[in-house]
Amino acid sequence: MTATTDWTAAWISPTDDPGPAGRRPAYRLRGELVLDRPVVAAQLRATAHGIYELELDGVRVGSDELTPGFTEYAHRTQVQTYDVGHLLAEGPHVIDALLADGWYRGQVGILRATDQWGTETAFLAELHLEHEDGSTTAVGTDATWRWSRSHILEADLIEGQREDRRLVGVEPDWQPVQVGERGYDALVTSPAPPVRAVEEIRPISVTVLRPGVHVVDLGQNINGRVRLGDLGPEGTEITLTHGEALGPDGDVTIEHLRPAMPFLPEPLSAGQVDSVVSAGLPGDVFEPRFTTHGFRYVRIEGHPGPLRPGDVTGVVVHTDLEVRGSFSCDVERLDRLHEAAVWSFRGNACDIPTDCPTRERAGWTGDWQLYVPTASYLYDVQGFSTKWLRDVAAGQWEDGTITGMAPMPVAEMTGFLRTTNGSAGWGDASVLVPWELFQEYGDVAVLEELWPTMVAWLGRAERMASQDRHPDRVAAHAVPLPHEQYLWDTGFHWGEWLEPGGEPQDFPAFIAADKSDVATAFYAWSTRHAAAIARVLGKDAEAERYAALSDHVVDAWRTEFIDAGGHVQPHTQANLVRALRFGLVPDDLRQLAADDLVALVRKADTHLGTGFLATPDLLPVLADHGHLDVAYELLLQDTEPSWLAMIDRGATTVWERWEGIDDDGVPHESLNHYSKGAVISFLHRYVAGLQRTEPTWRRFRVAPRPGGGITRASTEHLTPHGTAAVAWQQGRTFAMTVTVPPGCTADVVLPDGTTYEKGPGTHTF
Repeated sequence: MTATTDWTAAWISPTDDPGPAGRRPAYRLRGELVLDRPVVAAQLRATAHGIYELELDGVRVGSDELTPGFTEYAHRTQVQTYDVGHLLAEGPHVIDALLADGWYRGQVGILRATDQWGTETAFLAELHLEHEDGSTTAVGTDATWRWSRSHILEADLIEGQREDRRLVGVEPDWQPVQVGERGYDALVTSPAPPVRAVEEIRPISVTVLRPGVHVVDLGQNINGRVRLGDLGPEGTEITLTHGEALGPDGDVTIEHLRPAMPFLPEPLSAGQVDSVVSAGLPGDVFEPRFTTHGFRYVRIEGHPGPLRPGDVTGVVVHTDLEVRGSFSCDVERLDRLHEAAVWSFRGNACDIPTDCPTRERAGWTGDWQLYVPTASYLYDVQGFSTKWLRDVAAGQWEDGTITGMAPMPVAEMTGFLRTTNGSAGWGDASVLVPWELFQEYGDVAVLEELWPTMVAWLGRAERMASQDRHPDRVAAHAVPLPHEQYLWDTGFHWGEWLEPGGEPQDFPAFIAADKSDVATAFYAWSTRHAAAIARVLGKDAEAERYAALSDHVVDAWRTEFIDAGGHVQPHTQANLVRALRFGLVPDDLRQLAADDLVALVRKADTHLGTGFLATPDLLPVLADHGHLDVAYELLLQDTEPSWLAMIDRGATTVWERWEGIDDDGVPHESLNHYSKGAVISFLHRYVAGLQRTEPTWRRFRVAPRPGGGITRASTEHLTPHGTAAVAWQQGRTFAMTVTVPPGCTADVVLPDGTTYEKGPGTHTF
């Protein structure tokens, strides 16, 4: 992380009354300069409190979107640098910027709160010029810059964008800017790729719902925007409403996207509405770049028609990540499930890992903690995750609490919502995400950088476990039992959030409930990982301490949650999965626990019963304990709750809830949450059979586990050393091809148990 403090430019702001929150305009800012001698190189660096877009002499600078990005602005505001030497010659030049609220001042999170990091937007830019004689010149934002309102009348990331195209090119009423003292200490560069418009999608249909109302179906749920051509005669006003689902009448519905939580007095706006007034100019288009939406469908009202598919383009917007992994097989619905999971991640990789691109757009720590192993197989997420982890660290409280989201909306740090921070499984992202970056990329630096954050987080868990007791446990026995000093049974925890049928009806009771089975399990898991991290960092004393602490916590969990008959309690699918995955069950009881898990699956008529935290591990745990057949039955289950029930009901992204669209076709909450899509790691690691066993894939395992009627599967993954790949097919004989990158070794296990050790190259079996 590089601080950029060598600035001579000043922060500038428009001096306008912006109007009501969520409905504020984008401002134009302009600076002028005259070059009196040639330049051989020039860099323009810029940032904002808000989001900005730059032009130099009417030419857009760069292709980055939503700059400077979403961060903990008080601690970290990112700076972008653009090479503009090719745009500069001797003579006069004009630098223009559009500045909108963005995350800094616009609506953020479930509460739709505004002005969270500040009440005034600001812009900072500086042009560094290098001349033929080696001298340099720096010119930047200062009191000579001017501002005006723009043709963008309203711009909010959630609510939407409203434009009057008739104002484009109209000479503005320029006003002097206000110069502010905001400092430079928080300015940093980002290790993450920028957000960009990465793909365009043509609609699969445009339907006339009624006169003047069209419904566009992109055929794919995305995060992004619409580019609309043929805007009609001058003065035509067109409204675009973006949604993930259609109602029974074939119209776009967004009712399920309105935040409606127990702590809200009433449901809030779903937003996602853009509008434009046409200038009547041939070739003019509307493409809002200061907002994004999560949508598959668009209702277009006011267009005189006819509206053709070629007039509408879906523009996919997300962090420009490099593709690293793929999968295919001969079961078409599984390929569609994999594609839906990939699209769900793409829709939620917009500068930070969000939970959904619609209702909240929040960087929930638990969601990324459980999905990052899947994401790192699909894409290069090293810089993306590192950037986000720095917001996790910046937002950590003095007592070690990791906030539930990063960046953390300020409004959600007040009242009872403040108490929902510090949840096990969520705060553990501070340990488990850096560990995954080390395993995948060999990134030791991120372990070193986040080590103080991990220590503070685990110190909080240790204090809470050793010093506090849950009221229910106190009531049961006033004197604590010896093992209870290692039970983490206080504080708020989301637990196994959103198990099928497990939505809390009484939120205060849910908050107060004892979830020590989950919290203590993560306490054991993260301290074990902290010991491994300490060993990598050469911190031998810390490694020994955390290893011993983890052993004590495991013993405490066993004492509390394994009954006299050797059965895990609470006796739920999620708790059994977690106990087996985290090594909480003694070796002599592991098969019993696995068999108990199968019994619960069968009791649910062969349906899963896990929520957020345990779902990624459900199928691997079954497969690793002699129940591969049950794992495949769950994978291919097509009645709710299941993954294929989503696919069969038309999902092109993964739903937040198992019943995201119910039997009556009614949508519920987000239809684009990647967390349950972590199941596709089973496709990579078990169906195709490619598993990393050493950091950076220096050694990996190829062990396909055919089943479920699948007769062909393949996967590729671009490791730091090159492509690792496996492709197999099963007919009268089993045939497989394996590719091993340079410097790597593969342990190959055929379905009949035959094993080989293979070095670099392509091998056939």
